[in-house]
Amino acid sequence: MNTSNITNYKPKDFAELLGVSVKTLQRWDREGILKANRTPTNRRYYTYDQYLQFKGINTENDHRQIVIYARVSTRNQKDDLKNQVTFLRQFCNAKGIIVDKCIEEYGSGLNYNRKKWNQILDEVTERKIKTIIVTHKDRFIRFGYDWFEKFCMKFNTTIVIVNNEDLSPQEELVQDIISILHVFSCRLYGFRKYKKQIERDEEIAKELQDRNLSNTRAESQD
Repeated sequence: MNTSNITNYKPKDFAELLGVSVKTLQRWDREGILKANRTPTNRRYYTYDQYLQFKGINTENDHRQIVIYARVSTRNQKDDLKNQVTFLRQFCNAKGIIVDKCIEEYGSGLNYNRKKWNQILDEVTERKIKTIIVTHKDRFIRFGYDWFEKFCMKFNTTIVIVNNEDLSPQEELVQDIISILHVFSCRLYGFRKYKKQIERDEEIAKELQDRNLSNTRAESQD
């Protein structure tokens, strides 16, 4: 089964992916240059296959890997990690998708230095991975998902989001928010401390300036 069919794009997203306007897509649809698909409610959408075809990329002999990626923040969430993997394997089996590799990782979604996650990105750039399947966007990265999705698309790798909200632990979001608040609090404290230091330095400078001025006046009077 071609997993790229799982990923559909709204006209706005697909236009951005191709680097054209939505009006251009509408014109191409009317002229038969790039026909849009239609939902039962007559809404336009496009597929990843259409993107590859438009770019002239041949996928018939594409033997790159299909990988599952599951992540939780801490080892205390081992059961959550196991549930993610089980769900993704069941999803792939139901869709007839043959998984080449299952990658499990512990680490915050805010951490860009995750070893296995970075290894996936390296293999994407080496054109070794065809599809990455995750339960939810924040399992891949907490913020900036759209950028990373476009990055992968540059190497003809698609990320399939199954969108199972139940497998996106809420406690992780709380931890990440606390981490962000901590970082900004430290920065704010640092700025305040730096500001106080500047004010103190200015006071010292003014005191020295006044002292020098007094000495100069005293010498003049002598």
